[in-house]
Amino acid sequence: MTRKEFIKMCGILGVSLPLEAALAACGKADARQPNFSGKVIVIGAGAGGLSAAYLLQQQGIDVEILEASPVFGGRMKINRDFADFPIPLGAEWLETNASVFQEIVNDPTVQVNIQTIPDAPDRKFVNYSWFQFFEDYIVPPLSARIRYSTVVQSIDYAAERTVITTAGGVYVADKVVLAVPLKILQEGDILFTPALPASKRETVAEMTVWDGFKAFFEFSEKFYDAEWAFTITPESAGQKIFYDAAFGQNTDRNILGLFAVGTPARDYLSLSDAQFKATILGELDARYANRATPNYVKHIAQNWNNEPFIRGGYLSDYADWRKVRELGQPVAEKIYFAGGAFTDGEDWVSVHTAAQSAKSAVEQLLVG
Repeated sequence: MTRKEFIKMCGILGVSLPLEAALAACGKADARQPNFSGKVIVIGAGAGGLSAAYLLQQQGIDVEILEASPVFGGRMKINRDFADFPIPLGAEWLETNASVFQEIVNDPTVQVNIQTIPDAPDRKFVNYSWFQFFEDYIVPPLSARIRYSTVVQSIDYAAERTVITTAGGVYVADKVVLAVPLKILQEGDILFTPALPASKRETVAEMTVWDGFKAFFEFSEKFYDAEWAFTITPESAGQKIFYDAAFGQNTDRNILGLFAVGTPARDYLSLSDAQFKATILGELDARYANRATPNYVKHIAQNWNNEPFIRGGYLSDYADWRKVRELGQPVAEKIYFAGGAFTDGEDWVSVHTAAQSAKSAVEQLLVG
């Protein structure tokens, strides 16, 4: 059994191994041991990039993170001021078992205790968030290694060492983990020398990244349903849901969330804040007998298309899994990919799959 087959079988059986154990066990299978000890630059400080850098540091690898924005987290963004619990402007739900937190931390000496509750078909954090998990457990050992407001312009991997050029300077590394949103690659923000393989470029270009929009409304009275999901035709065009965002939280506030991706999100992307407020209150008034407008307190909105280093929601749920797998394949044993869009094709876009893709990238990178 090869190393790749072993790790895939572990995934099929639901077996989770710490990175060190996985490498050691797989080394016995194919006589391959970690043989890399150079410098790695991770591009992007979202879930995938942070997870990759964290695992590399655990292995004693010299790692540095280049993040285009002034903050870490990417689409895990939260607002701490709108309510008395964190408002998840991006990633909100846990789409797997809560044991994944311990798997991401990858250290049996660190005990992770995070409260979640069922919110079918997923789970929901209680007065907590994905952002805070990374803030508490993953970022602290990396804080000195993150270079914020560092926009990567080009990656030259033609020579033995890879040269990364940014708006503010040049960085040199032996290997690179690229953990940027797919839209950044689609829109050609990063110039590659040599160009990425044709199959990779074609796959990047043809993938559908849904537009992304979230909003939260506070009302003085709870008059709405726990969930109001819209029928979108065709289903592959996107999703739109109103939901009780305060469900399960330690609060007495009435917070209604709006989640819209794909075509439904476009109804809101070009609206002014006042137009958006009027539009949503009109929708709710029509469904709930004019109870939304008189109970309105305030709202907050997040247009992910307007985020300069993200520019959209996430890879469509209806992507071809074989193309997703192609997105995640490394290039020339120098450029590795991590993030919600760069997985093995069995699952994608959620935070835990971004972290798992980082683990896969690090395993590939270490064995060369």
